[in-house]
Amino acid sequence: MASQLPVIDYEKIKKIHDTPLEEFYTSGHRTCQGCESAMVMRDFAKASGPRTVVTGATGCMYVANTSYLTTPWIVPWMHTQLGAGGSSAVGMAAGLRALMRKGKIPQEKINVINFSGDLGAGDMGIGGISGALQTDYDLLIIMYDNESAANTDIQATGSTTYGAQTTFTPPGSKHRIMHRRWKKNVAAMLAVGHPTCRYVATASATFPALDFMNKTRKALSIGGPTFIHTFDPCPKGWDFHPRYSHELGELGVKSGIFPLYEIIDGQVIYTYDARQKGRIPVREYLEKQGRFAHLIDEDVDYIQHMVDTMWNEWEIPGVAPFRAGLSVAG
Repeated sequence: MASQLPVIDYEKIKKIHDTPLEEFYTSGHRTCQGCESAMVMRDFAKASGPRTVVTGATGCMYVANTSYLTTPWIVPWMHTQLGAGGSSAVGMAAGLRALMRKGKIPQEKINVINFSGDLGAGDMGIGGISGALQTDYDLLIIMYDNESAANTDIQATGSTTYGAQTTFTPPGSKHRIMHRRWKKNVAAMLAVGHPTCRYVATASATFPALDFMNKTRKALSIGGPTFIHTFDPCPKGWDFHPRYSHELGELGVKSGIFPLYEIIDGQVIYTYDARQKGRIPVREYLEKQGRFAHLIDEDVDYIQHMVDTMWNEWEIPGVAPFRAGLSVAG
């Protein structure tokens, strides 16, 4: 662990009135009502500003953002393949560096951001993102996580919460629980596996928006490749009324099922410490979603146990899934 954090020079947004008025992700998209991923796009575009180029991997936010030759992106934007988020960001950053070196464009700070969904980033594209985090290019990869492959009608991914109903994991009379995997710990996995990556964070556009926007600015300012994993409630996939998207985002964080933290040069900082704040029962989060309607008490108790273990027994709570304490072979 680093003993002292570096000073990161960035313009912090201290209150909502400090948020830039300019919109760089605007009307013209077809996202669902209550889509938190759309808020992720809007917020990171606001935070990064006009000197930004964006690459977007295939996913629900690609389909929603390209309809009838229209796009909501005001900044330059490029579509890339489902698993190519990391490599597209590297290619864009390398191209800009080459153009600046040759004097074809001015030497200036241009933000390079890729957004990929949980299937595109956490599963299919994880290798490309790993490669990107081993480069020396300035780039930011944002994994927007609605816990499903929403582009193709809500299939399970490695980021889907245990027990959730998806089109690939429908509950039945023989097997009540079809999805038995625990949510993949993508941000922590990438942070631990890439020690030269100086900044990795988790965030939610609903808890609060300023936290995510400031993490975006910090990631873009620290230099080198960086990564943010956002938590995006999805009314369609999670089966709840769109008016409750913000509430579901808060409940997911307050219950501890999705920890909020940032890892700067190897040091973990909790931006919402569920141990100190007092975690609410995970049932309050689960019961508001139709995708968990088939769960019975023992299922909820199991999920609660897993979350409790994550916060009470892990070496780094919510981050590193190793038991605290040291054992020495005799």
